[in-house]
Amino acid sequence: MISKPLLFFGLFILAVEYYSFVALRTVLKSTNSNFQWGLFILYAVLSLAILWSFWALPNYGKSAWPSLALKYTVNILIGVFLGKTLVAAIMLIGDLLLVIPNTVKFLTQFRSSPADGVPGGARFISRFTFISQTALLLGAVLTSGLVYGMTNRYRYQIRRVRLPIPSLPDAFKGLRIVQISDIHSGSFDDPDAVAEGVASILDQKPDLILFTGDIVNDKAEELAPYLQVFKKLNAPLGVYSVLGNHDYGDYVSWSSDEAKKQNLEQLKQHHAAMGWRLLMNENVVLEHRGQDLALIGIENWGAKAGFPKYGDLQKATAGLENGDVPLKILLSHDPSHWEAEVRKSYPDIALTLSGHTHGMQFGIDIPGFKWSPVQYVYDQWAGLYQQENQFLYVNRGFGFIGYQGRLGILPEITVIELA
Repeated sequence: MISKPLLFFGLFILAVEYYSFVALRTVLKSTNSNFQWGLFILYAVLSLAILWSFWALPNYGKSAWPSLALKYTVNILIGVFLGKTLVAAIMLIGDLLLVIPNTVKFLTQFRSSPADGVPGGARFISRFTFISQTALLLGAVLTSGLVYGMTNRYRYQIRRVRLPIPSLPDAFKGLRIVQISDIHSGSFDDPDAVAEGVASILDQKPDLILFTGDIVNDKAEELAPYLQVFKKLNAPLGVYSVLGNHDYGDYVSWSSDEAKKQNLEQLKQHHAAMGWRLLMNENVVLEHRGQDLALIGIENWGAKAGFPKYGDLQKATAGLENGDVPLKILLSHDPSHWEAEVRKSYPDIALTLSGHTHGMQFGIDIPGFKWSPVQYVYDQWAGLYQQENQFLYVNRGFGFIGYQGRLGILPEITVIELA
């Protein structure tokens, strides 16, 4: 019995293949027949290869690829399919806006006056050809962009934010915090590039380093080859971290509940081995120039897409109720937590740091304008947000997962200076 999700996915693939083939056939209609057949055969082989890639992607997993060549071949094929999906979408829109109405008009004119109908039919065919050409061109641009984006996966961007927090004690003015998030060590395949990213963090001379979750894709063992690299991170006030949704091993099958539990315990030990203080629904008060700063770290808490709510903010803020600490910073992996709970019930938390979205690793991110499909799910998905006297910063992620690249949304190292 075929499941409904699998059936719908199969119908979706058929629709994409049909429309993209129609676009190709329309554009090639005036070319040599042998050339057409050659391209049609190539198209069929490519379509079969794409079907195989859908099998390979989940079967080899996110971190256990037999070879880099296979890994990137599959990702390129997925990029080609996404390009074909754009072609299909444009062709479908063309059908809805042009082809169907014009077909009805053409047939009506032809029945009433065949001689008058031919010129209209010619214009209709011309417009349909233009739609097909446009669809193929934009599909090729998207595919090329996604392939190019695979060269950007280690192109770390330093983003500097000066944060004017109202009534900030003088002791904290000029404090430099580096935030990193979503390392996803299981996706890495270039230790030297990762080491360069760590060196870039240290070059910022941070007073405090904060990591906001998803250090692995699924398993603690993914981090083992990079322990010595990330162990180099240090700052006068320390390095602190929290867990993200991927860190619990919820997205793989385990031989037993005990095996899953041991995986999480191993991950905690890795944090300790790197010298990172992992905050699990708890807080720590740091002293800086005679003033106290509270770091609050919770386990993953998501208000979107059924992500787990392991976090307990009431427990994490225990001991801070009397208001003696003038500055409170929350580390919470999922930015949806800010609107759902932090702003509603914890107005004394001045700054929340999150990650999780990666900016979908795809979009437009230029001064004065940013866009990504992920914004239709998350209202706060990249950069700085403010409501009254509370701030949220969403880091675009240090690593990558799924798509082995970044197009438009580059990996980020955030430098926050308090003012």
